[in-house]
Amino acid sequence: MAHVRELVAPLLLGAVALVALGGCSADAAQGSNTDPDQVDAVAAPELGACRVLTPEDVKQSSNATRTVDCSEPHTAQTYVVGGLPDSLEDVDRDSEELGAWAYKTCSQRFMGFLGADESLAMRAVVSWAWFRPSEKAWEDGARWYRCDLVGGGDQSKDYVDLPEDAKGLFWGKLPDRWLVCASGASVSGSVKIPCSQPHDWRAVTTIKLGEKGDSYPGDRLVQVRTRDFCTESVGAWLSYPVNYQIGYTWFHEAEWQAGNRRSVCWAKTDS
Repeated sequence: MAHVRELVAPLLLGAVALVALGGCSADAAQGSNTDPDQVDAVAAPELGACRVLTPEDVKQSSNATRTVDCSEPHTAQTYVVGGLPDSLEDVDRDSEELGAWAYKTCSQRFMGFLGADESLAMRAVVSWAWFRPSEKAWEDGARWYRCDLVGGGDQSKDYVDLPEDAKGLFWGKLPDRWLVCASGASVSGSVKIPCSQPHDWRAVTTIKLGEKGDSYPGDRLVQVRTRDFCTESVGAWLSYPVNYQIGYTWFHEAEWQAGNRRSVCWAKTDS
């Protein structure tokens, strides 16, 4: 019988998703990389534009970072721009309703843009962020949203550069540079890095815990079902060694209500 050591990590929404759910109300920070014409722009941003965003930029609810030519080094690409639906015209700029709608919209379009299914999208080193108009632009009637692909995740210290055009990035066999691994004693709180770098953990599978419209089953049931599935699936991925370590990350009710239905299984491995 295999001896399995569990290293669990209940995972709340990180920087990207917190912005998605409307948890951050700060406007775009002013700095040398800011385009003054974008700061309080009422007109929607440019689709396909590339920028050099940082994790700090992604923590803000709006963004006015200068665009760069996509042939130059960049860490973000705008893959969706649009106006808000009529049902959200009168909501508050930082409302949970707006954040939940943006979460669902950007995450669905994220998978389509990359060519990824839900499981692969959750195990990729890239993620997404969304931005809304500044407070002044909102007061002036701006009602657009912008979804950006970014070269990192919620615990990334730095973002990696994206290709000139990231559309269809996940079509075909995906190299390790775009898959997410972790460096640290445990999955929880560890630095998430591309699997092409030295690492201790690799995200190998996911488990779907419900369908759209299902009620949240509760933290305990989510954890137990995740643990049982990950114990088996990680063992299979490692070809059932005598001893192995697993990690798993699961989400809570707020993320469930926003549309997430998957937990992630991690294998202790350096390859």
